[in-house]
Amino acid sequence: RRDYDAVERYRTTYMKRKQTAPVKSTTQEFIELREVEDDVILLKDGSCALVVETSAINFSLLAAEEQETLVYSFGSLLNSWSFSIQIAIYSDKMNISDYLLYLNSKLNKENNPTIRSWLLKYIDFIKSIVTKNTILKKRFFIVIPFSKLELGAKAAVSSFSADYLFQRAKTALYPKRDHILRLLSRLGLKASPLRKTELVNFYYNLYNPHATGVDLIDASMFESYLVHGT
Repeated sequence: RRDYDAVERYRTTYMKRKQTAPVKSTTQEFIELREVEDDVILLKDGSCALVVETSAINFSLLAAEEQETLVYSFGSLLNSWSFSIQIAIYSDKMNISDYLLYLNSKLNKENNPTIRSWLLKYIDFIKSIVTKNTILKKRFFIVIPFSKLELGAKAAVSSFSADYLFQRAKTALYPKRDHILRLLSRLGLKASPLRKTELVNFYYNLYNPHATGVDLIDASMFESYLVHGT
């Protein structure tokens, strides 16, 4: 009986503590972002990164000679870089509801019976593809990192202000960014660095998936919410 009472007292005390214990962890603690300035991301460990988004080439549609030339050019591009990069591919379900609305608006305005018939068949074709298959949208990024250790051996145990880290990171990253943009243009690719609003918009939708995506107007407000939860 005494053992049973002791167990009951322990269980009751434990349940009370569990119910009143405050939530100490938030999602923001698992997000490595600390701050975004211009086109540079500052992480919580003091390192920085610059993200370049690039277009893509459908390799399978090229002729054999074109494929060989492209492979050689891409190899030369990689060999010309004396710094590390990360190539990232982001896949997301493509929402074509706006495109269907656009087609329906064209259909309502069209008076030619033949064209209306073509539009109806095309709309039905698009709907059947979406129903039977998952349509993915792919985005391609080149991430250029900046390590806090590039500031010297003392940087590992020293703390620096965000302004100082941004200043040093931009000095190191911008020449690399320009070099990458110049080489990608030679391959016929369109590339551009993501600015603050684009970066915050991308990360916000990455951590807060939405059916149609959210375009942020005030990046500063959402940056505060994304990083600090306020």
